[in-house]
Amino acid sequence: MTAPPHPAHPAGPGRPLPDTQQGMRRRNLARVMHTVRAEGRLSRAAVASRIGLTRAAVSTLVDELVRSGLLEELGPERPGRVGRPGSALAVSASGPAGIGAEIGVDHLAVCAVDLRGRVRSRAVRHGGNRDRSAKPVLEQLTGLVRQVVDEAEAEGLWPAGLAVAVPGLVARDTRTVVRAPNLDWHDTDLRSLLAVDMPLTVDNEANFGALAELWLGDDTPRDFLHVSAEIGIGAAVVVDGLLLRGTRGFAGELGHVPVHPDGPECACGGRGCLEQYAGEEAVLRASGLAPGENRVGQLAQRATEGDERVRHALTGAGTALGIALTGAVNLLDPESVILGGALAELAPWLLPALRDELARRTAGPACPVTVSALGPQGPLLGAAHSVVRTVLDDPAAVAGRA
Repeated sequence: MTAPPHPAHPAGPGRPLPDTQQGMRRRNLARVMHTVRAEGRLSRAAVASRIGLTRAAVSTLVDELVRSGLLEELGPERPGRVGRPGSALAVSASGPAGIGAEIGVDHLAVCAVDLRGRVRSRAVRHGGNRDRSAKPVLEQLTGLVRQVVDEAEAEGLWPAGLAVAVPGLVARDTRTVVRAPNLDWHDTDLRSLLAVDMPLTVDNEANFGALAELWLGDDTPRDFLHVSAEIGIGAAVVVDGLLLRGTRGFAGELGHVPVHPDGPECACGGRGCLEQYAGEEAVLRASGLAPGENRVGQLAQRATEGDERVRHALTGAGTALGIALTGAVNLLDPESVILGGALAELAPWLLPALRDELARRTAGPACPVTVSALGPQGPLLGAAHSVVRTVLDDPAAVAGRA
């Protein structure tokens, strides 16, 4: 088996570790962590063969990670084998955990994920956030974060950081939501409003959804366009396994691509945006359904039962999605388009029209369109796993806190 690749960003996005002896040690610690996380139950000798280092070098690295509580020894690798079996290693079930949070238009959610990728605690609050200022929303989110952290700590975990997914534009390398039209938030600094004592990152929900697909999806390609929806529609572009963020961090605003330039006004200030035809509220209006709880589930149920008005609305939404996606596919040439979020549940009625538009309008061969198995959980899971990845990418940075 070939050695696993080096972590893409061992010291965080855009911050590679220095090419020094100390930097090399930290990179090798990360290689050990990623190898054990990916395969599990490996001896020191097996890890050495995977990453191409000597057994002595790997043993030293493993001892450091075990002392730090990031790896644990499970006993003989293969009981009963000929010769002396090595002690099997696994990523620790206790220690650092990634805390992920999601701010939705009609809900808040928080979860804790351990280094093995398991969700160990989760809390959700349903309720509208659109007509509320940022301060009370973030006060409630702080309460949910504290609840999840308390539950995680009761199981021997501690928070390595908090990542928050938001439905809006986030300035690159900041915690500032520049604009979230569906929340009516502008230039909102989450660090100043979230009362949490841990490293904080903030990003667009579609970006975290795409990362979840990349890390947790089955056979996800390294070049794809991820489209997700709640009230609005967002997208994220992944190229060679990395997010394409744009100069300011605003790449992927598919929901505000004009489908019909003279169409209805949008909350962003434009006209005829995709959200006005394929957003959740637009589909509800076209279906003649009143907003309420479990709106997407209601649409899916009505469509399953053969409601022609609902099916017609979903076909129209699929057509609009296909028109908007054609430009992105022609420009970027992704290996596939992946539908996530609420769109995943409505895919059976969206996909026929969407695929027809792509096939008719795309310059090259039609781009495959698949459906995410993560669905609406993608952004929350992606946020939590992004923190876990920072630990795996640079375990030395958190070893002293374990």
